[in-house]
Amino acid sequence: MFSTKNTSPQQLAGFTSFIISFSVAIGMFFLKPEWWVFLLALLIVFLGSYVLILYTLQRFIYRKIKLIYKFIYQTKASKREEFYYKNLLPQKSMEEVSSDVEKWAEQKKKEIEVLKANEAYRKEFLQNLSHELKTPIFAIQGYIDTLLEGALENPEVSARFLNNASKNISRLANLLHDLDEITRLESGEQILYKENFVIQDLIREVFDSLSVLASKRDIRLSIKKGCEFPIVIFADKEKIRQVLINLTDNAIKYGKINGNVTASAYITDEKHVLVEISDDGIGIAEEHIPRISERFYRTDAARSRKEGGSGLGLAICKHIIEAHGQSMHIRSKPDVGTTFGFILNARKE
Repeated sequence: MFSTKNTSPQQLAGFTSFIISFSVAIGMFFLKPEWWVFLLALLIVFLGSYVLILYTLQRFIYRKIKLIYKFIYQTKASKREEFYYKNLLPQKSMEEVSSDVEKWAEQKKKEIEVLKANEAYRKEFLQNLSHELKTPIFAIQGYIDTLLEGALENPEVSARFLNNASKNISRLANLLHDLDEITRLESGEQILYKENFVIQDLIREVFDSLSVLASKRDIRLSIKKGCEFPIVIFADKEKIRQVLINLTDNAIKYGKINGNVTASAYITDEKHVLVEISDDGIGIAEEHIPRISERFYRTDAARSRKEGGSGLGLAICKHIIEAHGQSMHIRSKPDVGTTFGFILNARKE
């Protein structure tokens, strides 16, 4: 039994022509029952039908299909593509053409979904950036206006207002610095100066620099027992210092009072070392974890802004680790704590 599935235009024209010519030849045979009449009618009608049907298919149907293919690829056809449209495409079955169009439609659907997601992210980013810039600028404006309206005559008030204005200027400068940092990391302009160093020594330096901040919340900073043995890694020391400062600062801000922030380092294999910073604080709800390292993303906007920071710290950490060819992972549970971890290359001889 002839199947029309996956047939070429030539096969389809041939099959249709045979049905027509055979029917006509049978009719001619009944009118004049001689075999030469039957065969001659069969041959003439078959050839005529075949040429006519094939021409119709290629001229009016596959011509439209060629236009669809040109629309799909949306480019001016090269000589190679013209050869394909003229010689190879007509050999394809309708099912194959349909499959190509369906694949194109699926690809475009995915592209549209990505564009929609990017557009939503862009809008959210601009909205958050506007808010982050607006807050310190309006505060500075308010302090200066108040001083110009007469508060400048009061030394105590003017000193307090100028001090607050200075803090907001610092916050604004830090925000712009962090934005510039992320831009350079994303564009690949930030060069990494890799060297061998002991990760535990760097962790201790970071803990010492943040000890005053930790003492205000009675938080203990320590290296996990069993992880004190020196481990040498090969990375950009200052960039990893920045990552550790951001992660530790975050852990202190959102850790519980009289809690613990613990660092650990493990040799996973001969070539890699796992570094983790853990706290026993408020934790992060599961739905926030996939987005926690996005720029300006905050799980609780009011509390996060009260704690300070630009909202870019985790995004910077993520980009620095990715610049080292690795990725950052997060484990967290509300009211239990959070662990940020990343893998770095081990000592390079």
